[in-house]
Amino acid sequence: MPYKVYFLSLGCAKNQVNCEQMMSLVQAAGHEIVPAPAAADVAVVNTCGFLASACEEAIDHVLALAELKRAGSLKKILVTGCMAQRYQADVLEELPEIDGILGTGSYGDIVQAISEVMETDLRPCRLGNIHTAPQNGPRILSTPPWYAYLRIAEGCDNHCAYCVIPSLRGKYRSRPMAELLDEAAELSSAGVKELLVIAQDITRYGTDLNGEHQLAALLRELCRLDFHWIRLHYLYPDEITEELIDVIAGEPKILPYLDIPIQHCNDRILKAMNRRDTKASIRDLFRTLRERIPGLVLRTSLITGLPGEGAAEFEELCEFLREQKIERAGVFPFSPEDGTPAAQMEHVDSEEAARRAEIAVDVQSDVIDAYNDALLGTEREVLCEGFDRQAQLFYGRSYAESPEIDGRIFFTAEEEPEPGDFVTIRFTGVMDGELTGERV
Repeated sequence: MPYKVYFLSLGCAKNQVNCEQMMSLVQAAGHEIVPAPAAADVAVVNTCGFLASACEEAIDHVLALAELKRAGSLKKILVTGCMAQRYQADVLEELPEIDGILGTGSYGDIVQAISEVMETDLRPCRLGNIHTAPQNGPRILSTPPWYAYLRIAEGCDNHCAYCVIPSLRGKYRSRPMAELLDEAAELSSAGVKELLVIAQDITRYGTDLNGEHQLAALLRELCRLDFHWIRLHYLYPDEITEELIDVIAGEPKILPYLDIPIQHCNDRILKAMNRRDTKASIRDLFRTLRERIPGLVLRTSLITGLPGEGAAEFEELCEFLREQKIERAGVFPFSPEDGTPAAQMEHVDSEEAARRAEIAVDVQSDVIDAYNDALLGTEREVLCEGFDRQAQLFYGRSYAESPEIDGRIFFTAEEEPEPGDFVTIRFTGVMDGELTGERV
């Protein structure tokens, strides 16, 4: 019997790809995917479990859906993804509103799980092998038609001391290049203009297959396809090869926007967190990248309040931000996650970590303001994504803004563009920290 199924995906883009694959499986089985939970028989919440705060967000969504169940407009709730994998039986025990769970090794069981919860009294708890779960399969894209994600690997072998990802996603597994190129060709044929290459660590791509870094070779092949932009997330600092830099610098389709999470710059903290970088190596890398890739925009992630961070170490981090002028940075207070080595180390309390994060954000805001001011009067290609009725302005992104992560560019246009069009914008001002301009 066909059912109406609602999907909600939380967390990162890699999680979103899993959700797109589940939607394709469900639709292929004859079920209908609906846009609102009130119209559904089954709601599937694909959760993030990276941080305790992400789990709390997922629980809030589950409880909101439970209200619809009590009202009779929704029959069942399935929880999938990282929170289900991380807490497993605890989820079913502590949240009786949930009718079943699928871990990160069991996304492919979504159709069977729907049948079980709808047709039996079972509460399925499917927890397949996270190290061998298939990564491929058709998808129903949930992004706007002009951009899509290509996940080139699953899992992580870096084992940073603060991170639970290896226990949730398994060991690092690269997808075969031929398989990736087939999927990318389908996305290109479907009209995707911006391809976002993603994994927990894209720089390690291929090393588990034959011991060699293969990201540069993959990117050369992707550039042969009919994409306008190719964007890269995330690159691990010490895995960036000379060949990769040459390809990024030499291929016009690859955007000069690199997401390189460094987390901190203090050598002692980096070592304690099982990072393989030093302040000097990060500084040298950033200098090399800026010298060889014109117009480079760097994005990074930083954690304040890590074990070992005192006032001096935090000031060192802020000074590094000012010195390096990193254009984009996400700053997060340290969260001692159960099961990680860092949670057992001495660290500042959560309020102090949050206070430091706010200060680092202020430092970063000064960097962004200076960057935006330097762009006034210049022109840049912008991908139009829509019209903001409140501001009465069109909006979009240049190469310097990644979707769902960075800000927008607002602009006027005498000749109205359609969403998905590339237009040239001359920057004329700044509004609430975001660039404004006019179509040339």
